[in-house]
Amino acid sequence: MRLLVTRPREDAEVLAVLLRKRGVEAVIEPLISIRDVDGPGLDLAGVQALLVTSANGIRAFSRRQGDRDIAVFAIGDASARAARGLGFENVTSATGDVEALVATIKAALDPAGGALVHVAGTHVAGDLAGTLGAAGFEIRREILYEGLTARELRPETQEALTAGGLDGVVLFSPRTAAVFVSLMSDAELLDAGRGLVAYCLSQAVADKLKGFDWRDIVIALKPNQDALLEAIAGEG
Repeated sequence: MRLLVTRPREDAEVLAVLLRKRGVEAVIEPLISIRDVDGPGLDLAGVQALLVTSANGIRAFSRRQGDRDIAVFAIGDASARAARGLGFENVTSATGDVEALVATIKAALDPAGGALVHVAGTHVAGDLAGTLGAAGFEIRREILYEGLTARELRPETQEALTAGGLDGVVLFSPRTAAVFVSLMSDAELLDAGRGLVAYCLSQAVADKLKGFDWRDIVIALKPNQDALLEAIAGEG
């Protein structure tokens, strides 16, 4: 099996290794590139935890800030592993989506214990701040990076799609899914989609693929990387 991996490069390279261990060849085509937003160090006085909804958030925080003692609540295992790899020791994974992260925080933290800082990008999925705010938590969102969308598919990728050299595409976010469909349309490659399986992290991702004639759409049983890898392995 040969799959197109559309994640930002750093995440895509990690995913490619995991796919190869499962006998799947990965072709990396980042549809979103990550760029840090310049700014001063963050004021963490009175903050009880960082909220991480993407590994890119904790990476950007680490490049700007030296603190590693603060508690980290990560949306899933991949972002939790990234935090631990950067030197954070007090890391909790919600192993799911925004709803799972909210439930984990409510069970572990007291709103009176201090503010929560969401280290985020310019595009955020879900209403983390609104939901936790309704539960009495003070939430501060710090924009530390931006995701820049690709303007076109690489010529090698277009050639592989035209020649039927890819079996599917791995899509982790609604935004990436929408970008992929748009770039396929721009390159007049929509017919090539009939030979592709779309492997989606969640239903929200799959919802962005409407109007595209896929061979199949496979959705992970849980919205996390491990579940998506299991879905891919089940199709191989």
